[in-house]
Amino acid sequence: MAQENNLILDVKGLKKYFPITSSFLKRTIGQVKAVDDVDIFVKKGETFGLVGESGCGKTTLGRCVLRAIEPTDGSNFFADSNGKMVDVNKLEYKKLRMIRRDMQMIFQDPYSSLNPRMTILNLVGEPLICNKLASGKALRDRVTELIEMVGLDSRHLERYPHAFSGGQRQRIGIARALATDPRFIVCDEAVSALDVSVQAQILNLLQNLQQELNLSYLFISHDLSVIQHISDRVGVMYVGKMAEVAATKELFTHPMHPYTEALLSAKPIPDPRLKSNRIILGGEVANPAKPPSGCYFHPRCKYAKDICKTQAPALNEVKPDHFVSCHFAKDLDLVGVHLN
Repeated sequence: MAQENNLILDVKGLKKYFPITSSFLKRTIGQVKAVDDVDIFVKKGETFGLVGESGCGKTTLGRCVLRAIEPTDGSNFFADSNGKMVDVNKLEYKKLRMIRRDMQMIFQDPYSSLNPRMTILNLVGEPLICNKLASGKALRDRVTELIEMVGLDSRHLERYPHAFSGGQRQRIGIARALATDPRFIVCDEAVSALDVSVQAQILNLLQNLQQELNLSYLFISHDLSVIQHISDRVGVMYVGKMAEVAATKELFTHPMHPYTEALLSAKPIPDPRLKSNRIILGGEVANPAKPPSGCYFHPRCKYAKDICKTQAPALNEVKPDHFVSCHFAKDLDLVGVHLN
């Protein structure tokens, strides 16, 4: 476990339940457990990759971390500018606004995340104006610096988003996220809407910016190759819960959760001479509104036993810095992937 003074984010027991209401009386008749008792931590200067199937709660977790949506329960400790761990979930509005300068987000879709009626100068400069960090010439100079930092030309400040390609728009989104000089950024599927060649450029840009500005990332993606390339540690989510957390190489080569093994088997192998042993999971993904008893993964798990049906496993540290939510993690001999 990392030392607290080395952490920028420490999430404990985080939950986000969305109410299901009846159409007539508007009474709550159930809850969708989008994020269900999640524990993660992010070290200063590292990239924590978050992977899982669509709908598993990755984006909801990222937004709860920033308190862009209100969590149902749990704590969310963030290291402020003085190095003190502050529970973001308990901050009042004024203090939350102050700490949000250090926490920003890069959105998935560069087409819909930029206001088409605003110029690049206004889009990137808006966080500076809202936080009263710059105005007038200082504002334009800062926006120019940010635009050039992400590899765009400062001559384009008066242009609108429609004049740029998808990769260029994502660079604009990155510049906007950097405007307040943050220390932690949530990258929500930041390259999934881009062509593969452009993805590589944006990933390299993010890594270079991380080195230059000492940034920490929570990088959300469903692409295992992207996660492998950019992440220092990886968390695997399944139906709102963390299934496994470990260093990237350790998780990819020595998975200890059956769901992680199945995910990795779907990762493409670049050598056409090698055959992949794809694991096809039976059944359907559990319904977060009516999850099964015990381990949420047990209806699809070939290793499941009676205890899996009745008792939910905790996320335990099975090996140093390798956390697994499985009753039989130490007993299973699972297959990973070969990393070059």
